[in-house]
Parts: sequence; structure tokens; C-alpha cells
Amino acid sequence: MHRLRTTVVRLRPITAPQTAKSQSQARLAAVGGALRTFQPMRSYTASVSAEPFLNGTSSNYVEEMYYAWLENPRSVHKSWDIFFRNANAGAPPGAAYQSPPPLGGVALGLANAQAMVGVQPNVEKLVEDHLAVQSLVRAYQVRGHHIAKLDPLDISVVDFDEAPVMVGLKKVGEKRAPTCLASLPYFICLAGFPPFYGLDESDLDKVFRLPTTTFIGGSESTLPLREIIQRLEMAYCQSIGVEFMFINDLEQCQWIRQKFERPGIMQFTLEEKRTLLARMVRSTRFEEFLQRKWSSEKRFGLEGCESLIPALKTIIDKSSMNGVESIIMGMPHRGRLNVLANVIRKELDQIFCQFDSKLEAADEGSGDVKYHLGMWHRRINRVTDRNITLSLMANPSHLEAVDPVVQGKTKAEQFYCGDTEGNRVMSILLHGDAAFAGQGVVYETFHLSDLPSYTTHGTIHVVVNNQIGFTTDPRVARSSSYPTDVAKVVNAPIFHVNADDPEAVMYVCNVAAEWRATFHKDVVVDLVCYRRNGHNEMDEPMFTQPLMYKQIKKQKGVLQKYAEKLIAEGAVTRQEYEEEIAKYDKICEEAHARSKDEKILHIKHWLDSPWPGFFNMDGQPKSMTCPSTGLTEEELGHIGHIASSVPVEDFTIHGGLSRILKGRAAMVGQRVCDWALGEYMAFGSLLKEGTHIRLSGQDVERGTFSHRHHVLHDQNVDKRICIPMNHIAPNQAPYTVCNSSLSEYGVLGFELGFAMASPNALVLWEAQFGDFHNTAQCIIDQFICPGQAKWVRQNGIVLLLPHGMEGMGPEHSSARPERFLQMCNEDPDAYPVSEFAVRQLYDCNWIIVNCSTPANYFHVLRRQILQPFRKPLIVFTPKSLLRHPDAKSSFDDMLLGTHFQRLIPDSGPVCEKPDGVKRIVFCTGKVYYELTRERKNRGMDNTVAIARIEQLSPFPFDQVKVETDRYPNADLVWCQEEHKNQGYYDYVKPRLRTTVDRTRPVWYAGRGPAAAPATGNKAAHLVELQRFLDTAFNLDAFTGQS
Repeated sequence: MHRLRTTVVRLRPITAPQTAKSQSQARLAAVGGALRTFQPMRSYTASVSAEPFLNGTSSNYVEEMYYAWLENPRSVHKSWDIFFRNANAGAPPGAAYQSPPPLGGVALGLANAQAMVGVQPNVEKLVEDHLAVQSLVRAYQVRGHHIAKLDPLDISVVDFDEAPVMVGLKKVGEKRAPTCLASLPYFICLAGFPPFYGLDESDLDKVFRLPTTTFIGGSESTLPLREIIQRLEMAYCQSIGVEFMFINDLEQCQWIRQKFERPGIMQFTLEEKRTLLARMVRSTRFEEFLQRKWSSEKRFGLEGCESLIPALKTIIDKSSMNGVESIIMGMPHRGRLNVLANVIRKELDQIFCQFDSKLEAADEGSGDVKYHLGMWHRRINRVTDRNITLSLMANPSHLEAVDPVVQGKTKAEQFYCGDTEGNRVMSILLHGDAAFAGQGVVYETFHLSDLPSYTTHGTIHVVVNNQIGFTTDPRVARSSSYPTDVAKVVNAPIFHVNADDPEAVMYVCNVAAEWRATFHKDVVVDLVCYRRNGHNEMDEPMFTQPLMYKQIKKQKGVLQKYAEKLIAEGAVTRQEYEEEIAKYDKICEEAHARSKDEKILHIKHWLDSPWPGFFNMDGQPKSMTCPSTGLTEEELGHIGHIASSVPVEDFTIHGGLSRILKGRAAMVGQRVCDWALGEYMAFGSLLKEGTHIRLSGQDVERGTFSHRHHVLHDQNVDKRICIPMNHIAPNQAPYTVCNSSLSEYGVLGFELGFAMASPNALVLWEAQFGDFHNTAQCIIDQFICPGQAKWVRQNGIVLLLPHGMEGMGPEHSSARPERFLQMCNEDPDAYPVSEFAVRQLYDCNWIIVNCSTPANYFHVLRRQILQPFRKPLIVFTPKSLLRHPDAKSSFDDMLLGTHFQRLIPDSGPVCEKPDGVKRIVFCTGKVYYELTRERKNRGMDNTVAIARIEQLSPFPFDQVKVETDRYPNADLVWCQEEHKNQGYYDYVKPRLRTTVDRTRPVWYAGRGPAAAPATGNKAAHLVELQRFLDTAFNLDAFTGQS
């Protein structure tokens, strides 16, 4: 009887905060479709605290009645009409009730009101009874989901009154106390808890006026208590549990109430039921077919949540009906093949090919397992007869990592088609219950949902709630009652639904799609289901969840249950049902037969983000050359003028910024540029050529080091800004620069997804400091680095990572270049035989550079777009060099005919007598300027050559060989400011050795091995710097070493 005893406890009244009165004074309520634009004034002469029934939820109820009365006095009971008239005339609330007065008696005085009240029934009892009903309605709306029949296994009990959460398994087979009114009147529950509502059995047939916050009455405004309870039970305590009362928007709450409270809402046509059954057949028989054919293969089947397929198809149908043309989806491995087959409509024979271990892999990369692959497909939606594009993103096993990637791609597609409201493009994200509660990137992604430069105008989240992790019980997997509680941070309504009730699932998904189309906000559908097998088909779940899986073994399949229901209703015959099964089984068998004819396993058939027209028909680049990345003098001057001016009239900028712009103008006049101006030249020229640029990250608008200033702020007008980059040319592409939330994992994933949508955009993510990328390591390791090899998916995203040892401590010093270099796919022991400038770029998995000049930074950004393919670009950007007097470039280095320099050779005195050079020091980045200063101080300009390797990956073997051959008598030294076990040394050394055919040793000058990236002591930093500079210029430092 536990369930019976706790029913009313869980639905106990919710006490309103004492601040309700102050909040109500500023409220604009929607009544009858019109906004109330006046503020009601009360003229009570008695203290509200003196009236026992005007406090807590009582005041809420009276306030609702009062608002309704103000709008239309006839909309409330006559007794309330007189009550409010008298109260406004000065009567205290406890004495304001009287018989309906004549029309002229509105202004009755206090004495008359008190004289007439004695002959009336007990007004306090009347108000208290109505307030009890108000509390009861609100309790169902707030807590009805606590006792809804959500669990198809009927074994889990969540005690919502315990903190943080207590989840346990009841004894399997224990009989549960029914809560259905048909079998047990609600008053029996009420009788045990008289303090809660003050209602008893005698009140069940009493008629009560319904508050304006419920729609259970339909066209009726009054109902008996018995009917009120019955309708509330049907609305909130059956197969659907609704969480929405935390939403702080009245219109949205009222919308949800209407969708779930109106009588007769769960009605489906015969055609809808038959379609639902057919979809259930496909979902179920697909898994059974795979199990028959490949019983020993991992496939992460959908058994136990077969209603997911009709759920997704319902969302797609409804969204298509609302005008959506493209849907981007992300999901984990469970049920992925079923979604590909029955939602995306991937050819079944191509799916079945993935199970054939004998097929030869095509030469398209290393590939991925079948339950990680994605797909893009454009087809006609059969329900709406409209075209719709479906894209399921490929993703790794790292659960929820794909969430921000999907959002980024969705945002990009909305941007490119001018969909500013999200009416044409939307996203659907599928989640597992354990990951949805446990993975922090879920929270990061939710917090992007309403940011101007990141919103996708509402995502539909579908949680496949197995009620278990891999082997982990929810009671030790989360601290919240539900796995979906994280969605409350953005006021997303949460619809829990028993997945063994397909019609309830279908209804909820329709509502979710309507919610997204109406409010353009996130919504969560929680499919409470079970997992018939273990984590995969080979796993034994009885080791850890014996009671649950004993019950699952006894559980009748949802298809069988639903088919029996429809047959009993007469909606279908058993013969029609069996014919539907036979029809789909035949489709599977025929596809299986075709799959045996395949000889090669193609990964490109699973591409989730095609770029039409960018490649040849065979997927190869249209050329293998890259044009000059330089510009004309006129273009440089024009962009430089924009960068040093405010192209908006009457715009007041900060005085310090005026000095910066004047400095830029002076540099343009001198035909030189610093780092910020070099970036401006690259961006401005690409925008002028029609390439959209999106720069995102923490504080990127100004720049962490106050060097960029791409967004100017008016000092006198709030929120008035100017983006000069959008004033380059009349027909330029738009420039998007946006400060992100303080997130790396979520935001980098978002920008990666944005870059997937089109090859004709330069998408950059800048870390506030280079080492901040490590909180986004999953995106780097699982998507950016191996993305093309696993999924045949090119991507041109750019990572800007500020890097440099400058005595600022162990954090913010190193962008960890060693990690990126370690993941390069290049063989350090093989000298390439291919063409170096472009072919080597095409063969690598990503490009890594550490530029030492603004001109080279300018060129590498332009090359990223002008080259005929797309590769991720990792740029280790400087900090002190942003303002270093020597770190400037002449316009001559940026004119037409110039290119990115993979290696910058020494052009000083060493070139005159190369035979006399004793040492060539190879380096990269900022340390070059420290080396040249030290060399000058030591007077060794003729004996030590310094060469800068600007592009680390792919390694410039050819240009390094030119330098080593030029100085035949020089020993080879690699110098870096990073510690020996970090930085570039372990990457560069074997490549240098390969270049010289191992004829000369490669010596090291730099900091020794260390655990931390840098010292926290400024003096120690300077000592270390001088020590390795001494080593670099001591020509006897390596004498006697082998």
C-alpha cells in the first residue's frame, strides 16, 4: 500500500512565496488573447495578515479571481463579484461578502457590508474549499508526474521527498496499490490526510468553480470535485508525466496546460493508429532481423525502446508540417542502425554490408565501426509530401560529444539560408539517461541555446531512458530525481512518457514539435523504457541487475502489446498485422541478398556533410595548386584605412582606442603592419572576396591582450556598437565575431559543426590562452584530428592558441604543441617523394604552424581558403610579439606573388660566407627574436645561422634540406623555449635526422625536462632563458658528446 499512502503526500499543497503580492503588481497577464496593460489597485482597509484565508496559496487563488473580475465581472461567480465590489469600497475581506446588491449599490459603505454579512453562509468555508481545490489542481500540475505510470517494468520507485534521490528496485512481483479512480476513490486517500486540503468524502459531489490556471473543464467552468480529481489523474498521472511549472513564463505554462489538460486530447484517427503500428513493426522487425543474421555481432540494438522510431518520425512529420526543410540529428550508438534504416532511410543493403568482415575497405581512410557512422539524405516526407533533408552526424563513443557539433552545423545551415528564426532548419539530439545526467558538455550545450550568436532557436531532446547506465544503477549515477533535470536551467519543459505506450509517445512528440515551432525553445522528451539486452548484445546484465533483468525477461514486447490493443479495438485485423510483418521481413531479406554482391566497403557512402560542387564527382580536389595569397597595394591600403577608422558617424570611442587607431593609420602610411593589422588584412580581403568569416571564443571581440578591437563600443550609448570589418566593400560577405560563453568543450564543438556546413567560410576558434584547449580535448582528439580518416569528412576549422614562455607561470604559458604534433599522421623516418607545397598538405591530417611574422600569419589564413581542399589549421599565436617592435612586416611581403613561407631562412651576413658558419640553429615562433638579440649581443652574426620553421606539420623536409646543405660545416641545433619533454623537440629531431640522412647529430638547446609547463618564479624564468641561450651560442657546448 506504499504507493497509495504516498499519493497525497507527494501531491501536498505547494505554498506560494510571500513575495507573490509584490510580483503580481508588475504582472501583465494574458486574458482572452489580450494583454492587461493596467495595474489593478486594491483598497482593502484591513490588514491581509488579519484574514486567515488570505495567505500562502489562498492569496494566489483570490488574486486569480480578482484579475478575472477586473477583466470581466461576469466571468466570476456572483458571490465573488459582490465580494470584490465591497472590498474595493472599503470593506475588510472577511466581511465583504453579501447578496448581490442592486446595480447602484457598488459604493456600499463598510457599515452596510458588515450588517448584511451575518445572514450569509460561512464565506470563509466557501473560500477555503475553493482554495483547497486550487491547491489540489496546482499540486497535480507540479507533482503529478511523481505518481504517473512511467516505468514499463513497474519496478522502480523514486522517493521525491528524500534528498538527493533514492532509487531502488521493488520486489519483483509485488502487487501495487492502484491509484486509478475507477478502482479506488480518491477520497480514501484524502481521508487519511485531513490537514492537507480540508476536503472529505462529503465534498466529492460538491461543484467548484475552476481556477483560470487549468483547462480540465474544457467548455465548462465548474465541475464536481470527483470529476476534477478524475480529470487531473487522467491528465497528469497516466503514461505521461509533465514537468513545466518551474517555467517562469505564464503564456508558456498556459500553453502546456492546454495541451495536456483539455478533455479528449489523446484521440487518434484510425489512419494514425495504423501508421503507428507499421512504424512499430519496422522498428521491431529490423532489430529481430539483425539478431537472426548476426547474433554474435555488436550492434547496440534498440530492443526495449522500439517506440523511439515512431517518436522521431512523428517529430519529423510535425516539423515538416510546420515548414522545416532540414533536420540535423545527433545520437549515441544505441539504436543508431535502426534510426539510419527507418528514419534517415539509409539503404538496407549498405547497412548489412557493414556486418561483412570479408569486404575489402576502400582507400578512403581508416573508417569507423558501423554504429558510429553518419548519413545525409534528402527525400520526400510521405506525410506532408514535402522535401526534407535529414543528416545524422557521425560521432565517437564519447557520449554527448556530438551535441555542440550538431548545434553548430544547425546554426550554420540557418545562417546560410537566411533562417533567422529557425523555421526552416532545426536539430534533434538523442541522449542516454546516464550520459544526459553525467556529461558536463550537456550543460555547456544547453547554455548556448539562447545566446544570440549560438542559438538554433530550439532543439528537441529525446532521452532514451534505459533506467541504467552500462552496469550502473541510477542511485549511484546521479544526484537528481530524473536524468533530465539539467534541462531546467534553460526553462525547457520535460515530458516524461512510458515508452511502452506508443500512442502516448506519439502525442508527446507532437506536442514537443509544436512547442519548438511556437516558442523556438528547447524541449525534452524522456522516453522511459528499458534495455532488453546488456550494454551490447554480448554483455551479461544479470551480473549486476538481476532483479531488473528477471522482470525484463518476462516483459511482453511493445509491438505485441500495441498490436493486441489495436486488434481488440478493431482498428486492424490479425491478418493485416501479420501481412505488415511479412512485408517488411521480405524487404530485409531482399536487401540482405543484394548486400552479398558488394565487394568493397565504401566509407564515402556514409558522409554526413557533403559539399556539393566543391570537389570533383569522385570526391577529389579540382586542382592540386594554390594561387598566390598576396594582395595588391590598393587592397592593403583600403583595408588598412578601414582598420584604422570608425566608419559610422557620431560614434564616440574610448580615448585609448583612438590612440590605437592612430597607430594603425601610421603603420599603413609606413607600409608596415603588426599582428593585429596583418589579421585585419587577411580577414578583410577574404570578406571582400565573398568568404564568410566567423571568429568565436572567449573575449575575441577585443582580444585577450587588447590588440584586436574588431567591435567598437560607443562610450555614450549603451549597446551601440560598430564592426568596421563589415564596411570593407558593398557586396562583401558578412563578418561574425562573437564573444562566447566561458566554455571550451561546448564552444569548440559548436564551431567545428559550423565549419562542417560549408567549405566556403573561414571559421576560427580562439582560446583565451592556449592551454585552455585542454578542456576541449575530446573535440580535438575525436573529431578534429581523425575526422577525415574516420568519416571521410574534411574540415577547415582554425584554432588560434596563444602560446609563449614569458614568465607568467605554469598556466597560460604553453598551448601544449607536443600534443598536436604527436597526433600528426606523418612518418618522421621517411623523406616524402611528393610535391611539397600542396600535395604534402593534402596528405596530412592537419596543419600546424607557429608564425613569427604578421605577413606569414596573413598568408596562412588566406591559404586556408584558397587551397583546393580543407584541413584543420592549428596556429600557435603570440602574446608579447603582438607589440614587439621587430615583429612587423612590410607590405612588400604581402603583395601579389607572395606566399606563405613554410620556413624562413637566415638572410643576414651568414649568407655571404656559408662555409664559415659553425652552427645552424633551427627554431620556431617567439624564441627567434630572443636568439637574434643574443646573437647580436655576442657578435656572432657571421658564425651562427638561425632558420625559422614556420610550418611544423607537414614538416618542410625540402626547405630544411636546402638550409642544411647550404651550411655543410655547421652543426645542427634545435632551440626551443619549452621544456625538453614538451614543445617541438621530440617531433622535430627525427625529421631533421631524416633530412640529413642521419649524417649529422641534432643537438638540443632549451629548458630541461619538467612536469609543469613553466616556472612560477620570474627570476627562475630569466635564469632558464639565459642558460639555454648560452647553450645555443656556445660552439663548444656539445664537444665530446655523441
